[in-house]
Amino acid sequence: MWMFCRCVSQRWQRGGNASNSCTVLSLLGAPSAFMGSLAAGPIADFIVGDFIRRGVDISAVAWQQCGETPCACCIVCEKSGSRTVVLYDTNLPDVCADDFLKLDLSQFNWIHFEVKMIEQVRSYCATQEEKNRITVSVEIEKPRSSLYQLLPHGDVVFVSKDVAMDFGFQSASSTVKGLYSRVKKGAILICAWAEKGADAMGPDGAVLHSGAFPPETIVDTLGAGDTFNAAVIYSLSHRGSLQEALTFGCQIAGKKCGVHGYDGIVQRENS
Repeated sequence: MWMFCRCVSQRWQRGGNASNSCTVLSLLGAPSAFMGSLAAGPIADFIVGDFIRRGVDISAVAWQQCGETPCACCIVCEKSGSRTVVLYDTNLPDVCADDFLKLDLSQFNWIHFEVKMIEQVRSYCATQEEKNRITVSVEIEKPRSSLYQLLPHGDVVFVSKDVAMDFGFQSASSTVKGLYSRVKKGAILICAWAEKGADAMGPDGAVLHSGAFPPETIVDTLGAGDTFNAAVIYSLSHRGSLQEALTFGCQIAGKKCGVHGYDGIVQRENS
């Protein structure tokens, strides 16, 4: 038995958390570089072409000799903007610490992680003057205990709503209050809570909040969290205050939910 259903439109879009955040940073005017695994083939050709079109540096891509670059099918509901993602996880190897060792860290002032290669950055920063040290941010998106070890390693730590609820918290404010003791001294902890906005706590212990900025019509929420992270990183890296960064992140994420993909989010903000 099978069913046939027509869709309103179809488009190809490069995805992945780090990839999405690089796109938003580039649109905001910040130079960005992507490091991830790719395997040669038509999917990788499309990804590379789109990175180049966006002005994202891909010189650090780890090209794999085996495996296939994965491709997902994302079905977006026209009425609500909600999405269903169908993904076959291929056998493409992940980036490893040896790949990361090949980087010239002097090119970067901020590195955003989802994996633990942080000690290499820490060793590098220990040899540098403070003005040349790299800010490290980590995202703990999925409720997996193995990822929770990253909490004390980021200068800026993003915790998702799903992770917060896995810890038993029911709001962004209770999350940053409850988890702040687990981040390192002087760090910033941020939790976004979808339509309820986002909260953050820094070393002064004050809980900051920004409401959400929903568009008139929700079109596409895919990548909204990555957009939020990128906008916060952009603002903080340009010496914005934590409150300014939190609000900017919610604003740009709201713009993203009102468009397909990412084109238009910055133009709308600057108009």
